[in-house]
Amino acid sequence: MKALIISADHFEDSELLFPFYRLKEENVDVDIASIARGKINGKHGYEVVVDKALRDVDPDEYGMLILPGGKAPARLRKEQAAIGIAQDFFRRNKPVAAICHGPQILATAGILKGRRATCYASVAEELKESGALYEDREVVVDGNLVTSRQPSDLPAFMREMIRLLGKTPSGS
Repeated sequence: MKALIISADHFEDSELLFPFYRLKEENVDVDIASIARGKINGKHGYEVVVDKALRDVDPDEYGMLILPGGKAPARLRKEQAAIGIAQDFFRRNKPVAAICHGPQILATAGILKGRRATCYASVAEELKESGALYEDREVVVDGNLVTSRQPSDLPAFMREMIRLLGKTPSGS
């Protein structure tokens, strides 16, 4: 199984790196896609190599989508390829995990209506306006969708993300 992380410059470092390495611990191949190939830089200075440009992503190759937060989602939601990838994952009921500002991409894609979700506090009104059933909790699971609010929620986010893969998280 392969997972896809979509991000761009000014991502929240921990929200990209924790899922990246945790999935690798589970022997899941992980690709990072962005607007263009090369490198992207996190808010706190981490640099990540981009495996694929968004336009080159074939969603059929992936079993899970991860959308980290930070300022990257505000930029990515303007990219039709990113929106299309998110819509494809939902259409096929594949697992999607979004944290912090990551759900902004899902709101723009029009796929949160009637879905339970959470996000960073400053994005909550936008999620509600997109039709999401907003919950202020560390992690919210609604079918194939896992959402969390912020970096301090990463343990719960990762636990539920691993469960979506059909694996038992350690400590459970």
